[in-house]
Order: sequence, then structure tokens, then C-alpha cells
Amino acid sequence: MSRLNEERLEDEHFWLREKENPAVRAHLEAENAYADSVMKPTEPLQEALYKEMLGRIQQTDLSVPYRKGKDFYYSRTEEGKQYPIHCRRRGSLDAPEEVTLDLNELGRNETFVELNEYEVSDDGSLLAFSLDVTGFRDYTLRIKDLTTDELLPESVAKVAAAAWAADGKTLFYVTEDHAKRPYRLSRHAVGSDPAEDSLLHEEKDETFRVSVWRSRSRAYVFAASESHTASEVRYLPAREPSGDFRLIAPRAKDREYEVDHLGDLFYISTNDKGRNFRVVAAPVYDPCPENWREVVPHRTDVMVTGIDAFADHLVLWEREDGLPRLAIIDLSTKASHRIDFPEPVYSVFAADNPEFETKLLRFRYQSFTTPESVFDYDMEARSLKLLKRTQVLGGYDPANYCSERLHAVAPDGTPIPISIVFRKELNEGDRPLVLMGYGSYGTSSPVSFDSNRASLLDRGVSYAIAHVRGGGEMGKEWHDTGRLMSKRNTFTDFIAAAEHLIARKYTSKDRLVIEGGSAGGLLMGAVTNMRPDLLAAVVLRVPFVDILNTMLDTSLPLTVGEFEEWGDPRVQEHFDYIKSYSPYDNIAAKHYPAMLVKTSFHDSQVMYWEPAKYVARLRAMKTDENPLLFKVNMAGGHSGYSGRYDKLRETAFDYAFMLTRLGIEK
Repeated sequence: MSRLNEERLEDEHFWLREKENPAVRAHLEAENAYADSVMKPTEPLQEALYKEMLGRIQQTDLSVPYRKGKDFYYSRTEEGKQYPIHCRRRGSLDAPEEVTLDLNELGRNETFVELNEYEVSDDGSLLAFSLDVTGFRDYTLRIKDLTTDELLPESVAKVAAAAWAADGKTLFYVTEDHAKRPYRLSRHAVGSDPAEDSLLHEEKDETFRVSVWRSRSRAYVFAASESHTASEVRYLPAREPSGDFRLIAPRAKDREYEVDHLGDLFYISTNDKGRNFRVVAAPVYDPCPENWREVVPHRTDVMVTGIDAFADHLVLWEREDGLPRLAIIDLSTKASHRIDFPEPVYSVFAADNPEFETKLLRFRYQSFTTPESVFDYDMEARSLKLLKRTQVLGGYDPANYCSERLHAVAPDGTPIPISIVFRKELNEGDRPLVLMGYGSYGTSSPVSFDSNRASLLDRGVSYAIAHVRGGGEMGKEWHDTGRLMSKRNTFTDFIAAAEHLIARKYTSKDRLVIEGGSAGGLLMGAVTNMRPDLLAAVVLRVPFVDILNTMLDTSLPLTVGEFEEWGDPRVQEHFDYIKSYSPYDNIAAKHYPAMLVKTSFHDSQVMYWEPAKYVARLRAMKTDENPLLFKVNMAGGHSGYSGRYDKLRETAFDYAFMLTRLGIEK
């Protein structure tokens, strides 16, 4: 029960928050049993899907090695093992393999294993790594002596980030508070008691989070304090680990910047002159804003999403027309050019680029039809070299599929991009279609390859992404017009995308499934409340559906920092607006489509009780006979299971639900 300005929120399912209450666990296990019983007739289909998806994967595989110093690092997988094995070869690719970290061994007695930090000291003798074995993103920092293959005795709990100093004996790390906010920067001397570590900075503002990293030049350690709308960065020469961090520019309202280093300059991307960021250079000896020199001006149609400095080149990660772009600046000639990509929709991500003195940029490219491909790009010769394309077994042929970029029109006239893929000969009007959406935090929904998706496409099911406002596809304004008091645009954009696909005969109402996770689950819940007639089924993964109660509880992870995204419901105007769309608060006595709701008991980002309460209220109020299934992963985290085979089983379950709701039984 909550109160704001005399308004009361009655929550008949509040008791489901009591995680240690045996009745809560019994309730969740009963929901799992019910979901399994309803899905039991689909078990042959689930098994067929699992075997199909497994059959496309090269189970024993090797990543592309990357060079760091004199050594080469990579990971590999072995058939039958859930997790990757991290390795290196010293001095050359022909040297004997050294296993630096085998997650299968570390997770032998665990139901969940996730690696976060993996940082090797400059001389290659020590590895700092962090593991979570709970699913709650509780990462414990350990140090391994790679020369003896032994773990050192010290450990630090709740570590969010770590970076080595140049001496290989000093480690900087960030720890979390009670609400999982990274807020303390500390310095550790290898071999000492962590209880004696020096606290260098404590972030008092609960809307800010602290991070630490090493520059590619290896010359500096950076530490940042960042909110969703502001940032400030400090720097320390890596060869002076006992020194004091110095501030580049103080935080200011709605002022963001990020920093990289090259020679006697810091290169900085900043939104001080416009929402889409410009690039400036600042002298290391005094990098205050008064000394910033413009390198790339702000552009209204192009957003700079990141920068990477190399010895002779500056790389700009950009977005334009809803697509990622890569721009290269030759710092000696000041000439710039872009890398061209051939497909109408695609994604580009940074790969491992630890080397500073290089003309090669490594990146990962993929699309709906092209598997992940690792390239080296020669920034001087302007030539591409394909190093590896993920092998898809089972006869996959990209020529059998077609991807397109469409545009719907939102109620206010804004064009909404849609990316879609389908099997060519099976797309002949009113086909079944799965439409995905996210639309929050300025995060773009990538057009990525997923070999599992072929199990849908080959059954005639198209797949599409609605790039709705609130995301970052079209720059910062795209985010701004889908957050805070404009959040409803996210929902109406998605509805417009669905209606466009139906009007264009890509699908029909009774053959449309929608899906989304986390903040995308909020989108699914809101859309389902607003237009339950528009679709046949919905899948909500770890959905953020109890937004009003969560944003009123400042003790929960993420809440305070996310006032800048959703609003602060302690403010009456924000309270009223959030309540107007919060899925949990807008469930009504009406017909709903078939629904599969998924959560994890140990999720730290969206607590399990949000979807649990949501399902309980839906069961009490909905007036239809359509199935409502609630599947609770009792061992996973925000992304479900950590093991790759376990994840395939989860996907097979989801696909079986979707396909049977679309009338596809095998």
C-alpha cells in the first residue's frame, strides 16, 4: 500500500515480495507446474526445436585471437560443456596453449556462472576476474597468478569494474552499495588484505554510478561518475598508481561526455553544443572545457555514440538514419572516411582492440541474414579482411531469406522504422509474424543474427523489430521523445508499427505475436492493455510491469538512478503520468490474448515479484479463456540461464508457445 497526496494504491498481491516466505516459493512452483502441464502436448515440438537449434551450432569452436602486448588471447568451447574456456598463447600463435580461466571448472558445483571482469596485468602474470554464481549480478573479484595457475587468497565482493595500474601490482576497483549502485572507487595492492584498501572516491549522489577503466594507450586510468543524463571523468597516469585522480570537467545538468587518450591529448565526445554530441581535443596538461578544440562539430542528423583513439587514427561510432556507421579520421592528414556496409539493415559492434600502435580496427558485423562476422579493417589502406564468420550448420543458406527496412507512421506523424526478415518463398501475405520492441534508455534494438530464429523463419514466420521512440536508433532526441512525460510515444509507436504490418499484409491480427523483455516487457504490458485485440499472443520476459510501486521504492536496485528515465513518482505530475500506463495498474476486466510471462527468481534488475503480481492480478480480472502461463526460472538471472545448452531449452519452450498459438504444431 502506498500514499501520495492522499491517493492510495491497494496492492492485494504485495505478499509475493516476501522472497523467504515458503508460501511464495510454493506459489511460484505451482505456476511452473501449471505452465508445464499446459505446454506438455508441445514437448515433442520443444524437443524438435531444441535439436534443430543445437544442430546449427558449431559446438566445439574457437574465437578469433586478439593480441595484447606480446601475447594472444581467445576463448573456445567444447562440445557438451556449457561455458567457454579462456586461453592464451604467449609470444606467438604457435606457442603452447595456456588456460587462463575455465568457467566449466569454476562452475562445476554451481547452477549459474557469469564472468564479468577479465583483466590481465601489463606483464601478463596476473589475471583479475569477477564471477557471479547467484544470477543476482553479485560479482566477486579474484586474482589469479597465471605463472603458477593459483588463485591468490584475497577477494572482494560486489565488484562492478576493475583496472590495473602499469606496475601490475595495483588494482583499482568499484564496489556496489545496498541497491547495487556502483559507488565506491578503491585501490588494492596485490597480496594485501582488501580490508586495508584505500577508498579513493565515494559517489554520494544516488543518481550517479561509478566506473573505472584503462585507456587503450595504457597511459591513463579513467574513473567516471555518470547518471542517465550527466557525467564527469577523472584521470590518473597509470605509472603513478599512488597519485590522485584529476577532474577533466565537472558534472553539469544534461551534460555528458566520454574520454579517450592519444599522445598529449584527450579526445572527448560531448553533448555540450547539441544532443547528438560533437568531438573535441583537450591538452592533457589542462583538459578543462576552456581548452577544448573542436575536431568534429555537432550534427543534427548524425549521433556520435562513441570514440576510439589509436596511435594514428580516431574512430567514431555513429548512428544515422537509424543505422550504425563507422567513421575513420587520419590524425596526420585530418582526412576522414566511412566504412560502407552492403545490407539495408545490419549491426556493427566493437571487437577486441587492445592494441594502440596499430592501423587495424577489429569489429563484428551481422544482420538478420549474415551470421556474426569478425573483420579487421586497415585504416590506411581502407581494406577489409574477414577473419571469421560464425558457421551455421544444418544447411543454412542466407540466400533463402530477405530483410527490409519499412516505416510506419505514428499518430503524431513521426516515421517509425521497422526492420523485418522473412523466408522469401514463404512470405505471401498475411503470414504469421513475431514483432519485437524495446524502446528505453536510449538503447537501440540491434538487427542481429540468431541461428535459432531460422526455426521460426523456416516455418513461415516472419520476424520484425519496431524501432520505437525511447530507444537510440535516431539519436538522442529519439530517446528524449520516448521517456519521462513522453513515454506513451513508445507504446503508440509500437501499435502503429503493428498496424502498418497488418495493413501491408505482412501479417494479420490473429497471426501476430509480440515479444519484449525487461523495459521491453513494460512495452508489451502497456500495449496489451491498450490494444489486446491487435494480436494473437504476447511473450513478456522479465517484464518491468509494476513500474509505479517499484519507482516509489528507493531501496530497490536501479530505482533512484532511473528517475531520469521514468520520472520521480513522488512528484504528483509524474505519479499521475506513470500510473496512466503502468501495466500492473491498468489491468482491466476484459479479454486478453494468450500470454507467456517469464521471470527469474534471482533477477536483480526486475524483481521476480513484479511479473508474479502482474500474473496474479491478470488471473483475477481477465474475462477470456486464453492461456496465461507464468514460467519462473529458479536458478537464473535477468537473462535466464547462464549455460548455452540450458538457454537453448528456454528458447525452445518460448518458440513452442509462439508457434502453437499461431497454429503451427510441428
